[in-house]
Order: sequence, then C-alpha cells, then structure tokens
Amino acid sequence: MAKPTSNPKLKLLGFNNLTKSLSFNIYDICYARTAQHQREYIEYIDEAYNAERLTDILTEVANIIGANVLNVARQDYDPQGASVTMLISEGHHDGLHLPQAPPANAEKESVVAHLDKSHITVHTYPESHPDQGISTFRADIDVSTCGYISPLKALNFLVNTFESDIVIADYRVRGFTRNVRGMKHYIDHQIDSIQNFLSKEIKDRYMMVDVNVYQENIFHTKMRLKELDLNTYLFGEGASELPPREAKRIRERVNHEIMEIFYARNIAH
Repeated sequence: MAKPTSNPKLKLLGFNNLTKSLSFNIYDICYARTAQHQREYIEYIDEAYNAERLTDILTEVANIIGANVLNVARQDYDPQGASVTMLISEGHHDGLHLPQAPPANAEKESVVAHLDKSHITVHTYPESHPDQGISTFRADIDVSTCGYISPLKALNFLVNTFESDIVIADYRVRGFTRNVRGMKHYIDHQIDSIQNFLSKEIKDRYMMVDVNVYQENIFHTKMRLKELDLNTYLFGEGASELPPREAKRIRERVNHEIMEIFYARNIAH
C-alpha cells in the first residue's frame, strides 16, 4: 500500500473540518491468589482510577493538546468502575465554569468533558476471574478533535500514566477540509504509523505490531511489554515468597492472559 505524502501548510477556507480520533484499549494484568487479594486489587484500582483522578488525567490531556475544557460529566459505578466525558474546544474561552462534582455517595461515577465539536472520554472496567487468580483492569479512552489540535500529542502521556501491560491504539482521520481554492484535503499532517509519535523510551519497553490502511487514513498499533517481571504482577505478595514451581505456574498463567488479550483470541494452554 502506498504511503501518504506530506502536505505543505494549508491555507484553509474557514474552519478545519477534519476529525482526528485516537482510541485506546489499555490493560493492566495482575495475579491475586486469594479472594481477599482479588477484592483488595479491585478496591485499589477503584481508588487509583476513580472519577476524580480520571478527570485530572483528562484535564491534563486537554492541556497537552492545547484544548479548552467546556464541560465535564463523571460517574463512579457500583460495584466498580468509573467514566468521565469532556467536551473541549480549540483555543481559550472566558467565562466558562465547570459543573460541580457529583456527591460522594453517588451510585456510579463517570466523567465527561466536551470540546467544540471535540471530546475526550474514559471508561474503566476492573474485573477478576474467580478461579484462576487473574485480575484485569481495562481503560477505554477516546480523544476526538476538530481543527488543528491533535490527539496524538497526548499519546506518550496516556501510555505512561496508565503504566499498561497492553495498549491497543487506533487513530483515524475522517471527513475533509477545503483550501481557499476549494480543493478538498482528507488529511493535514504526515503520518506513517502511530509509532511515529511514540517516545524512544516507550518503543524500547514495548513490542509493537501495526496494521495500517493508508488509503483510508486508518492506523492501528498493538503494544505489549517486552519484559515480564513477576513481582510487578503479584498483588499482596512477592515472587520471592513463592515456591519455584508455583512462581513458574503463575508466570505462565499471566503470560497466557497477556497473549490472549494481545491477539484477541483464546489460546489453548
């Protein structure tokens, strides 16, 4: 497939109508051997990534990409999980006030922030397997912008903030904008891969696979950590406390879970 060529800076007629959308599935894998450890892991995730914390993260994303937050909606869920949505705009607006946070005893917690024709959302999904000791935390993040601001600027911040074992990222440019002569432009920046916008430090840590459809301005990258340090996957105990055979079994179980999620299919043991 032919790769797109770079475009010179466009002189547009009116607003830039291109929509640039960056979507993530981010996964954290944990082994919690006992039912108590599983409960404690879910409680830890709910506290570490509650709606208030997620609002702070999305606000920083808006700052990084140069967007102004217009509105925020957020919700914590019972028994677990949270959501945040933000409406955002390009540039600065005076006199805007964010709504008050929901009461602490709200049944669910979500956050939504909105931009002018642009938005940022995050939803979290903590869960535990009742038999095999595996617990997972998934965060779904969408950053969709119109105009010149780009969600790709927040890419490294989001990957580092969630300290993820697996990242599945999709980037797409939709619609078109016109220059002053009326010619349509379906993309306004050079991109060969989402990897173009990742830091060297992140590239060194992750193994990556791309599936890109250049003709449609669709870019897909899967990432998984190269190294599996068992101590970082055990909740409530350390690898040194385990018999060697048990440590080997848990390592294989964690790696199996990561491989299934990374390749999006069930794999026989």
